[in-house]
Amino acid sequence: MLIKINGQEIELPEGSTVKDAIKATKAPHIKGSVISIIKGKEEFEKHINKYKIKTTAGSIIIEILEDEKINPLIKAWRENYKKFKGQRIRWTTPDEVAIGPIKTSLEPTHQEHQYDKNEVILSLSGFSPESTHVIFSKDEHSSIYGAPPYNRGVFAKITGGRRTLLLLTEDDYIKEVEPVIERRSIVESAAVTDLDTILEDGNQVFTYVKVKPTGDSPESVEHFFSLLEDGKVKVDYESNSFIGFYALEGIRKGVERIEQRKRGSVTLRNRGRGAGRVYIYREDRVSTPSHNLIGTVQKGMELVDIAGQGDYITIECEPGRIMTVNMTQKEAEKYLEEHGIEQIRDGLQDDKAIIVKQDPKYTMDILKEKKVKTFGVEEEKLIEIEMDKKAPRSTWYFKKISGLIDSPIGSIEVHFAFPGMKVVMFKGDKSEAKGIIPENTPTGCVKAGEVGVTNMSRHHVGLIGVRLEDNDEFGPTGEPFNATNIIGRITKGLENVEKFKEGDTVYVREKKPR
Repeated sequence: MLIKINGQEIELPEGSTVKDAIKATKAPHIKGSVISIIKGKEEFEKHINKYKIKTTAGSIIIEILEDEKINPLIKAWRENYKKFKGQRIRWTTPDEVAIGPIKTSLEPTHQEHQYDKNEVILSLSGFSPESTHVIFSKDEHSSIYGAPPYNRGVFAKITGGRRTLLLLTEDDYIKEVEPVIERRSIVESAAVTDLDTILEDGNQVFTYVKVKPTGDSPESVEHFFSLLEDGKVKVDYESNSFIGFYALEGIRKGVERIEQRKRGSVTLRNRGRGAGRVYIYREDRVSTPSHNLIGTVQKGMELVDIAGQGDYITIECEPGRIMTVNMTQKEAEKYLEEHGIEQIRDGLQDDKAIIVKQDPKYTMDILKEKKVKTFGVEEEKLIEIEMDKKAPRSTWYFKKISGLIDSPIGSIEVHFAFPGMKVVMFKGDKSEAKGIIPENTPTGCVKAGEVGVTNMSRHHVGLIGVRLEDNDEFGPTGEPFNATNIIGRITKGLENVEKFKEGDTVYVREKKPR
């Protein structure tokens, strides 16, 4: 049986599953992500009602009329629209523009009819189906077109490109005719996560969404890369117009490229309520200064159309992220060579030095410059923290102020360190710490290596600390237990913490679960 997966046709044995199709084509897909299955091309195209006619003077959009009485006209158009590619503009008058001819099986009539502006007509010139034309009505007029006996031959209306229609001459021609895919076109389809789902002949399968990022919004694109750290992302909201991803809500960005939000546009809300949210648009919307363009969907809009709230989607970007942070200088050298990018070592340049910063910071800027400065430090300056899921607000705060939200390694500055005190504190940010309610407060004893944040019950809200020995009275920031939220524990580098001095920059990374 013939299956199409992410646009690639493949023959598979009867009874094959989604898993078989993915394996045969090496299609991108991360386990647990939703997959869209559409019954077949014929069923799919039956529900497409808009077409773009690209000419040498511009494009014209036509919309098929929803009228059962004109099914023979619609069928003739859908079966033959590709034949108009390469056809010249046959004639133009103040009332009409004609393209063709092609051959159809329609039957003509000899009646004269009245036509309205913007109607699209199938005309059988010379009353012959071998001379079928498409007529675009530029103004109200009457004519004998040899039209078939259905709705005066009218099967569609012009919904876009009226100016193009006025510019066309007999020197122009049709470059392409293509269906305009809208969400309502995606019918008779299923959203599945079970890879053992059996496929049928003619099925179209979509396993991932491919996005092309814009070079004009480097900060917003990097935000998107951070969202896609695991290769898949959860749909937090859906409507007819868009799907939304809210995992990084609260991260404000500067204004970058502002564009009309067309179907397939990926945007970032840069300010106001919901700043940090990412959207993929199912329908066209006007531009707004609060939305930066991240990029456009190149493949997989069918998956965007079918995904629901709570679903996960596999998303890939091309070009992908350039990130050397958390590599050694030597590892980065090889990685950057593979991407055709020059490495300039900075800081500690030893092969084993850990990279904690890169300059330029953002992928799209690196790709423009074709070089990047990698700043290395001794591994002793790095601590690793395992975050505690029982303190979601406090861990989010820590990641945000340290930079771990959008980088594998963040940094914090030592606020207080005194030899022999067995406690080290780090600067917080009161403005970001608002709303840190008591959560995961300790009872009985705070263990050495546990990291805490002062909650909003005390004046020094947001202060971060770590104890170097067990304490059954005060938390890591010197506050009582009820004012302390435990956000995690240091799993690597605790023996070096006591060496830090006030004003030192400490680099931190999160220990990821295996």
